[in-house]
Amino acid sequence: MDADLAHRRGKYGIDAPYVPLVFAASGAALVAFAGWRAGAGPWSIAALIGGLWCLFNAASFLYTTRAGKFAVWAGILRELGLRGDERVLDMGCGRGAVLLLVARLLPRGRAVGVDLWSAVDQSGNRPDTTLRNAGLEGVAERVELHTGDMRELPFPDGSFDLVVSSLAIHNIADAAGRSRAVEQAARVLKPGARLLIADFRATREYAARLRELGMQGVSERRLGWRFWYGNPWAATRLVTATRPA
Repeated sequence: MDADLAHRRGKYGIDAPYVPLVFAASGAALVAFAGWRAGAGPWSIAALIGGLWCLFNAASFLYTTRAGKFAVWAGILRELGLRGDERVLDMGCGRGAVLLLVARLLPRGRAVGVDLWSAVDQSGNRPDTTLRNAGLEGVAERVELHTGDMRELPFPDGSFDLVVSSLAIHNIADAAGRSRAVEQAARVLKPGARLLIADFRATREYAARLRELGMQGVSERRLGWRFWYGNPWAATRLVTATRPA
């Protein structure tokens, strides 16, 4: 069933599109140099190894952004056992990769997305693109979009049964801003509701702040090779927590 949920009709772009381009161009250049200087001893061998490593990073990054993250999030969301009538917030929803997966599990609920719509963080990131994807996925009537900063969410306290965020909070440059975003996520949760943050940076920060806020069951785990943004050192981790009832 996870594979069915991960199947998609929309167009979700490339995360940080300049990164795999740099990896691929660097890898191709190094491999070409190694071929040109074949027989030059350690230099050509080092260039070949470096080039193959860069190309591996590019392939891993593209796999994650085009397929891997969908499969992983499908499994995570299935494990939640949603009733189908929840109100769910996706912080930094982008073109709807996670938002619309959630919406497919909410036949009687509402999937709400908030974003600043930066095309640097994701190619073609615009609200009209997300709404178009919602229509292609057959969930347009369940989806609601807002333009807003996750450090100042435009929602009352206790508005949501679930809050999710995928590869978004790290885009806030300063630790104080990231802490504020985590505080806002906790604020808009209903008592007993859950928070899930997937990111490849600053996850220990998020977990520590959630504990300071008195959130329960705070945990952190790796999400595996399907969610690597190039290599194991850019592996995505999932932070989970529950607001006290």
